[in-house]
Formats: sequence, C-alpha cells, structure tokens
Amino acid sequence: MNEIARTRIDALRPLLKDEDPDVRDAVATAIERLEATGGIDEVLHALKTGDMGARVAAIHALGEIGGDRVVAPLVYCAGRPEADIRSAAVEALGRLAVPSTLPVLLERLDDENGAIRARAIGAVARFLPSPVLYERLRPFLEATDGALEAEAALALAKLNDLSSEGRITALLASPHASTRQAAATALSLLPLEFLSFPAPGNGK
Repeated sequence: MNEIARTRIDALRPLLKDEDPDVRDAVATAIERLEATGGIDEVLHALKTGDMGARVAAIHALGEIGGDRVVAPLVYCAGRPEADIRSAAVEALGRLAVPSTLPVLLERLDDENGAIRARAIGAVARFLPSPVLYERLRPFLEATDGALEAEAALALAKLNDLSSEGRITALLASPHASTRQAAATALSLLPLEFLSFPAPGNGK
C-alpha cells in the first residue's frame, strides 16, 4: 500500500472508537476509501498481467475506486479488442460519469457487439441531459430486438427527453416483454414538462 495512504489510515484508526457515531461512520468511510486508493497500483498490475477474469475484476475495481488515475486505463480498455474487457470498461466509465469520457462511450454506441451497445446506452444515461445525447439515443428506440430499444427508452427517460414520449409509448405494444416493461418504467420516469437547454455559446 502507498505509504501516504498507510500513514493517513494509521492516524484515522483511533477515531473508530470516537464517542460520536457520525464521526465513527465518517472515519470508517475514509479508511475504506484510502485502502482502495492505496491498492490502485496492485489493481493496475492485475489489469496488465492477469488472465481475463482478473482483468475484468480489475476494471470493476477501478470503477469502484474512481479518481483521476483510473480514467486513462478505463478509456484504454474501452477500446480493446476483447469484448469482455470493453464491456466491463463501459460499465465502469458509466458508473463514474466523468464528462471527458462521454465521447468514448458515444463511440461504443456503434460497437459491433450488441450487448456492449446496450451497456453503452445505459452508461451515457448517467451523464447530464443534452440534445446530443437525445439525437444519439433516439434511433435505438426503433431497434426491435428486445434489448437496445428497452435500454434506450430507460436512458432517454432518465435524461428527461420528453420529446421521445410518443415513441416510448408505442413500445408498450412491443412483442418483447423486456421492451414493454422498460417502456412502462420509462413513462413513469419522464418529466411532466419540457426542459430548456442553454443556447450554444452561452456560458451560463
């Protein structure tokens, strides 16, 4: 473990017995975070040298750890030829939702692997709503495969795309149960009024 992280953990440990329960909770969370961060070198080593299972586990661990150091390895993995690696990286990047990684996830919407496309749809739903995301996701509402249109309906609802309500409503008649279920959930998540976006070039 990183020596700085170890020193901080040693300083925190006595407060695990603090009389205030909120302090104890904060200390426990802090120690857990430092232990994860202190182990990032081991995780990165497993990512480079482990077998497929170890590498996938390492990617998920990086997604849990977060922070600046994990972004570049995850972006690299999102472009790897191995589908399992790409899939895990897309999921981790979606969990972190770092704005600079959105273009990487948008690329994966065109992935040759349908399961990864579906995972990318779910991942971009964690970012801030924008017309760009709406335009990229709306075509998936026509996928008719039981997975992509379901993910798109949920993603667009989470992104508050009220303009897609009609197409999402139409999915209630889908032959796929997964799509009907997703459409029903999406309709409950959609806002009841339109959102407005800043005009291009407006810094507010």
